[in-house]
Amino acid sequence: MNGPEFHLARELTEQRVRDSLRAYEERQLVALATPTRLPRGSFVRRPAALVLAAVSRRTVEVVRLLDECVAEDLGRAIGSTE
Repeated sequence: MNGPEFHLARELTEQRVRDSLRAYEERQLVALATPTRLPRGSFVRRPAALVLAAVSRRTVEVVRLLDECVAEDLGRAIGSTE
């Protein structure tokens, strides 16, 4: 198992590892050199999403109140017909 094929396979594996590490380091350097900036529109999207969420929560509250009122009205209507 220590023949020339084994040594060749081990050398190829080590070369692939070195190539992978070098490529990783290059990607890291490119990422460090690239200025990070927020995508366009992110300054608008977040506040818009927060406003939409607040409106949605308030709408749910209103619908629940209306459901309670309708349920009470139905209860009274059924009670008066009996």
